Amino acid sequence: MNTLIAVAIAPCGVGDEMAPQVAEVVNVIRKSGLPNRTNSMFTEIEGEWDDVMKVVKDATAVLAEKGIRTEVVLKADIRPGFNNTMTTKVDKVNGILKEEK
Repeated sequence: MNTLIAVAIAPCGVGDEMAPQVAEVVNVIRKSGLPNRTNSMFTEIEGEWDDVMKVVKDATAVLAEKGIRTEVVLKADIRPGFNNTMTTKVDKVNGILKEEK
């Protein structure tokens, strides 16, 4: 079942700059082989439910296994019968906006 998630996995209580820890998390996600894209607040991951959730678990473990308190915010869109929704959803909106110009 195709699943698109937006996830933010972040350390808590490690100071003002979290980029090094976030980079560790994003590295696990990128090495997963699943389609993904990172922006300033979330990383989107798309794939089968179990595969996506395993990546979330593995990425969270990178920090938690170091004893770092870790916060996970996750939003999921499960849409059976659809693929590549990470791109097509945005393409549809951009197409509508282009037509309005």
